[in-house]
Amino acid sequence: MNQKKSTKKLVIATIIFIAVIAIMAIVYMAFKPKGTEGAKKIVAEVVLSDGSSEEFTIQTDAKFLRQALEEKDLIHGSESEFGLFITEVNGVTVDDANQEWWCITLAGGTLNTGVDTTPIKDGDHFEITLTVGY
Repeated sequence: MNQKKSTKKLVIATIIFIAVIAIMAIVYMAFKPKGTEGAKKIVAEVVLSDGSSEEFTIQTDAKFLRQALEEKDLIHGSESEFGLFITEVNGVTVDDANQEWWCITLAGGTLNTGVDTTPIKDGDHFEITLTVGY
C-alpha cells in the first residue's frame, strides 16, 4: 500500500513538473524579444577604454542588432551556444589577458539580451563599450 502511494505521488509530481515547463515555454514564446519590420535608422557608438568614442549611423531593415552591426562590418567574434561573442568592434580586438570585453547598452541602460536577440527600432542609440575586468 505504501508503494502505491509513493508511486502515485511521483506520477503527480512528474505531471506537475511537465505542466510547469510547458507553461514557462508558452510564456517565453509570447514575451520573447521581437524586432520591428521595415527601415530603421539607429546609432552605434563605440566607446574605448580611454573614453574616446565614435558614432556610426546605420540605416537598416534588420530586426536584431547583430544583423545591423554586421551589415556595417562593425563587429566580429566567435559563435557560442549563447550566440555571437563579440571580440572585435571597429577594428579593436579585446585582450583576454587584460580581461577586456565589449559591453552593449541601449541609451545607457543595461540589456537583458545578447547581440543576436536584441531587437532594434527606429531611433535607438546603442553604446558598445570596451570594458576592462570581469
